[in-house]
Amino acid sequence: MAKILLLGSGELGKEFVIAAQRIGQHIIAVDSYANAPAMQVAHEFEVIDMLDGEALDALVAKHNPDYIIPEIEAIRTERLYEYEKQGFTVIPSAKAANFTMNRKAIRDLAAIDLELKTATYKYATSAATLKEAVAVVGMPCVVKPLMSSSGKGQSTIKTEADIEKAWDYSQAGSRGDVAEVIVEAFINFNYEITLLTVTQRDAPTLFCPPIGHRQERGDYQESWQPATMQEAHLKEAQQMADKVTAALGGAGIWGVEFFVGDDGVYFSELSPRPHDTGMVTLANTQNFNEFELHLRAVLGLKISEITLERVGASAVILASETSNKPSFEGIEKIASENKSDFRLFGKPTSRPYRRMGVVVTYDNLDVPVEEVTARAKELAKRVKVISE
Repeated sequence: MAKILLLGSGELGKEFVIAAQRIGQHIIAVDSYANAPAMQVAHEFEVIDMLDGEALDALVAKHNPDYIIPEIEAIRTERLYEYEKQGFTVIPSAKAANFTMNRKAIRDLAAIDLELKTATYKYATSAATLKEAVAVVGMPCVVKPLMSSSGKGQSTIKTEADIEKAWDYSQAGSRGDVAEVIVEAFINFNYEITLLTVTQRDAPTLFCPPIGHRQERGDYQESWQPATMQEAHLKEAQQMADKVTAALGGAGIWGVEFFVGDDGVYFSELSPRPHDTGMVTLANTQNFNEFELHLRAVLGLKISEITLERVGASAVILASETSNKPSFEGIEKIASENKSDFRLFGKPTSRPYRRMGVVVTYDNLDVPVEEVTARAKELAKRVKVISE
């Protein structure tokens, strides 16, 4: 039995803990608030501010884990290098966690060091320098905090009047203590995908069938697998994903995001852990879902192949108002449907647009994935998050 310190206890962490529990691993779930989703199914839990380096050090010393697995961005990631020096295993690696928790580090690695094709971009540290960056990149453009998740703080600048508002919004949505933002030019793309990539200790890197997704407010709304794409574009994405994960090092699953246009594939972002769009794999679209793949790679259990078993889709269940005791209405409408399922994350509070659950749908491989996706969207609309 391995002892795993999970730094971040959201819905992705919860599914990872469930996968780990099934094969007898011991999990300590950590987050900044009590009763977070992963804490509800872990053996132990801790509530700390993970941006407090001393508190993080004390936690690692207390539990002496076999594996330290970051699951969110708001962590004092530079401490992870020290843990590796002390002999702890950071997943996938301290370098990977440190680089990918900061959009600047990972974008410069991809665009400059690895020469991967990306959108034109600049950085800004104030409303004034944001205006200068926009002048270079052009409008429309997208502004993102260097540290954020689920689209928080992300906005689109279309006119001069949007610049100051975009800066203020980015700072409100930033995680951690980094005030800088990245400004990206719009790419004329046809669609975007997540390529779940599994790096292994002593075995080849594997790729899941591509996952398509749609976003609003910078956060995914639906995802489907497999995404339809040209074989040449898929190979290009796989080569890029292989390069960037090899440069960062370590074993585990990575959510590598790409834009795909007529002129090829553009690298977008990278997460060194299970990806939210990968919740479609909870529909058993693959022989192992993304959480099982991550766990097996972490433990060094060889994965010989990843196979597509059926088509599937996921659609998020969003809250519409703030509540300290949210409940759900309409779940029975999903439960009675064929080839459908749902997950409720168990978040103790809700707020507008907070992701509270997900609907998954599936069908045989000969059924168009568009039909399965439309069904997931329709079922998700039937569920209401209500305040008590």
